[in-house]
Amino acid sequence: MNLLDWDHYRTFLAILEEGSQSGAARALGLTQPTVARHLDALEFAAGKPLFLRSYQGLLPTETALSMRSYAETMAASAAALARAASADSETPEGSVRITASEVIGLEVLPPILAILQERHPRLSIELSLSDAVEDLLKQQADIAVRMVKPTQGALISRKIGGIPIGIYAHRRYLDRHGTPNSFEDLAAHRFIGFDRELAYVREMLKNIPYFPDTRFAFRSDSNVAQLAMIRAGAGIGMSQVGIAARDPDLVELLPGHLKLELMTYLVMHENLKSVPRCRVAFDALAEGLLAYRATCLAAAG
Repeated sequence: MNLLDWDHYRTFLAILEEGSQSGAARALGLTQPTVARHLDALEFAAGKPLFLRSYQGLLPTETALSMRSYAETMAASAAALARAASADSETPEGSVRITASEVIGLEVLPPILAILQERHPRLSIELSLSDAVEDLLKQQADIAVRMVKPTQGALISRKIGGIPIGIYAHRRYLDRHGTPNSFEDLAAHRFIGFDRELAYVREMLKNIPYFPDTRFAFRSDSNVAQLAMIRAGAGIGMSQVGIAARDPDLVELLPGHLKLELMTYLVMHENLKSVPRCRVAFDALAEGLLAYRATCLAAAG
């Protein structure tokens, strides 16, 4: 296996993702015979099949599944190497990969990143939107906006602070169903919520044991999908106060009664703090997120 190069493992990951050689070829911009040669070389080196052929496509064997995390580490290292090679050692240029949740990435970061690139036009931004925590130690990203406190010792972090959360509904929904005046009233309404309690959701909700056991009429782990349903008048849901304040048709319910906040941190690997492209991006994100938090606090009163 030591004689195989990164291209073979990149093909391996693509087959895992796409479920077929043809899908991997399209994803990588390769010919199908090239993908087949890479897979043959991997299986020959492993001494056993890595995928089983079925009507569903290529199904990974236990060996393939055990290899996946190592190949993903290689992919992250290759991407980090490419970002490092793209940069000048003295000036802020090259690629910076930032990871954030969907709602932060779509609703909060764009104006911050626009200002950053106006200041540093030779800077290239890669934005990964996911509520999963990408591993900074494995360099899956350079900088992360996180809603849980980082615990790894090799990371440096800047505490942005708590972003207040409120309960909102669109005027159209309230016109049809009335306005709840207590937490108990919420149980009679259509509520928009999470499909699973992710780590930051549990952290946020643990301080409100009085929150009602509401049946969710709509569930999604995507904050953006939840926000879209609130804006569509589909029910009552939670939103960052600063985002909801932009829409005059979103009405905050039970203002002052809900003490919810989303603790926010900006995180980077300590080895990157002296890298110009990462340092200026980190500082710009900190400046922008602190300003955004200030608008949220002002909107929350």
